[in-house]
Amino acid sequence: MSEHQGSAPTPTDEASATRQSGNRDTRFFGQPWELAHIFGVEMWERFSFYGMQGILLIYLYYSVAEGGLAIPKPIAAGIVGAYGGAVYLSTILGAWIADRLLGSERVLFSSAIVIMAGHIALALLPGVSGVGVGLVLVAVGSGGLKANATSVVGTLYSADDPRRDSGFSLFYLGINLGAFLGPLLTGLLQTTLGFHWGFGLAAVGMALGLIQYSFGRKQLPDEARRVPNPLPRSRRALVIGAALSGIALVAVAVLVGVVRVDNLSLVVIVVTLVATIAYFVVILSSKRITATERSRVLGFIPLWITSVAFWSLYQQQFTILTIYSDEKLNRNLFGWEMPVSWVQSINPVFIIILSGVFSALWLKLGRRQPSTPVKFAMGVAIMGVAFLLFLPFAGGGANSTPLLAIVGILFVFTVAELLLSPIGLSVSTKLAPEMFHTQMVALFFLSVALGTAISGWLAQFFDVNDEGPYFAVLGTIAIVVGLGMVLAVRPVLKLMKGVR
Repeated sequence: MSEHQGSAPTPTDEASATRQSGNRDTRFFGQPWELAHIFGVEMWERFSFYGMQGILLIYLYYSVAEGGLAIPKPIAAGIVGAYGGAVYLSTILGAWIADRLLGSERVLFSSAIVIMAGHIALALLPGVSGVGVGLVLVAVGSGGLKANATSVVGTLYSADDPRRDSGFSLFYLGINLGAFLGPLLTGLLQTTLGFHWGFGLAAVGMALGLIQYSFGRKQLPDEARRVPNPLPRSRRALVIGAALSGIALVAVAVLVGVVRVDNLSLVVIVVTLVATIAYFVVILSSKRITATERSRVLGFIPLWITSVAFWSLYQQQFTILTIYSDEKLNRNLFGWEMPVSWVQSINPVFIIILSGVFSALWLKLGRRQPSTPVKFAMGVAIMGVAFLLFLPFAGGGANSTPLLAIVGILFVFTVAELLLSPIGLSVSTKLAPEMFHTQMVALFFLSVALGTAISGWLAQFFDVNDEGPYFAVLGTIAIVVGLGMVLAVRPVLKLMKGVR
């Protein structure tokens, strides 16, 4: 125990003093102790998010006798896709509120409360009303938390702190631990006690993360609560009016039947496309960016399109793969049937194992590593190969696909993901104009939103009794997109102006 002269400082004073002296705190696996609080809330949020999502689709389409809502499978998958797209759309709202009104830390804390309320609604409210209220709250809250957790982690380190990358790696480990454990435990409760118990566990998980974070949030640096670009008071009434008008517009669209349960994914697709085009127009037409920055934004467009193609296939692990696992996968383990949701815990395990491998590989290759456009091309093409790997098992009956086959296919999913997802976040920051740094990251999330919504919309074309053509067509399209990106590497790199 260290000794102090005079009165002992409070924990907040100690944290402040530590940061001012370069943040030498190493109490959390060599990282600042404050990281433990963000690690915890993010781990439990991912636990609740993926735990709930692991049983959501089957809850929507299972019969009433099985505890479900008996919604037709294509519509149910469309709802899940629209919900996933809405999560990524909400990151833009969360980032804007943090930048203009509240600061990242306050938005993170408020979003965690909203998420917990959403899971409680799913657990306690019966029928479609519980799904509607719950998914809206979880989507908005998850978008707010996702947009700001990373920013709060960044405030714990100075720009030249050598622990920075290691700290982010530990943070992402928390994400994948939650993603691994959530579907396992909620699926177990769903099969033994019922769906609402599974949703209830997701709410308990979020509550645990929120309680832990509420005790530690005061120790976070003031930078985490700073509002970078405060909205002038004179404009707040206008913004509030616009927000209320938007809510009223959505309500009217629902009441008159423009927005329906059966077209939710299509609505999210249209909204995302409009938002994306608006973002690109605003950035490219701005007089505050240089000619080099404008060229780099143009170079980002083919990468963005490739990203959409990738996510429209990858995110089907929450729609088509769930249906496939329920009806075609042999989930028998030594006489016990594994819950459907457990399939969604396979990918996080591979991410935990392979993320370090890929990080070491890029470090070893250095300047010899493939350029960003090549990595994008490889990512989407390998994702297409993963879909083609379903073909040897096409046409089989119930329980005809071995579990080991799905494990292998999800391994390929993960390789594709690690070639594109972290690279996409990285390149969006490298190509971003100085005045539009956050907006470029938001644009990458919009590609995820659009791809996720498309993954739900595509479900209407899936026939579990004749799935071969579906996997063959989508897999081939993804490979063609990858080949097209290969052909475009030189012109894209030319537009990127020195960024690789």
